[in-house]
Amino acid sequence: MAWWKRNPGKDLIHHSDRGSQYASHEYQELLHEYRFIGSMSRKGNCWDNAVTESFFHTLKTECVYKKTYSTKKEARSDVIEYIEMFYNCNRLHSSIGYNSPNEFEKNLKYKKVA
Repeated sequence: MAWWKRNPGKDLIHHSDRGSQYASHEYQELLHEYRFIGSMSRKGNCWDNAVTESFFHTLKTECVYKKTYSTKKEARSDVIEYIEMFYNCNRLHSSIGYNSPNEFEKNLKYKKVA
């Protein structure tokens, strides 16, 4: 999602948890195709990617685990809606001064320009 919006170029670091879907050959090929560098936390050490681990925990508990999806398309649509319409716009994060990610980024850009 972010790649299509921002087109970050090669060598972007993609953090994920150690789920089997992220370690799969198919997923690793996709990272390679987009020239991303995969980053997973070491086994038993959640601090390597603590922010990512926290995000996936939040996504699962606030969105995914509460529903049963009939199709992959339905699940994908729901996850995108959660991220784009709630998580990035409205959900407050203590680590960024109780701002939403969009508000934090907006303030960061404003500070760079000012």
